[in-house]
Amino acid sequence: MTLVDSNVLLDLATDDAVWASWSLAALQDASLRGDLIINDVVYAEISTRYGMIEDVDAFVAAAGLRHVAIPRAALFLAAKAFAQYRGAGGQRGGVLPDFFIGAHAAVLDHVLLTRDVGRYRTYFPTVRLMAPGES
Repeated sequence: MTLVDSNVLLDLATDDAVWASWSLAALQDASLRGDLIINDVVYAEISTRYGMIEDVDAFVAAAGLRHVAIPRAALFLAAKAFAQYRGAGGQRGGVLPDFFIGAHAAVLDHVLLTRDVGRYRTYFPTVRLMAPGES
């Protein structure tokens, strides 16, 4: 199973000139390996692009994604990773979306399809990433 990060989906929704081709190919490749999922945070992040919930749902369905809730264990892990971030000098005051997404992938041992690997590598080193330059 592959958890898809919002940056990949927003590349498709915006037809990003730099990343849309990579994101589409990566999403297709991931779909050949198993189910594609998004969580509540990814759903909220991609919703910023749409005016109506029906449009978001249509995009999710067309992309072959299934929306699943973030497990409690992942919410707890996200808080612990955020505390580590703050302890290392991180300035943000609230738990960042990447912590929820990374913790979800970590707890359920899902591959994470993303273009933004920095926080995931630092705070969730066990998560298998499908990203540009990754094999």
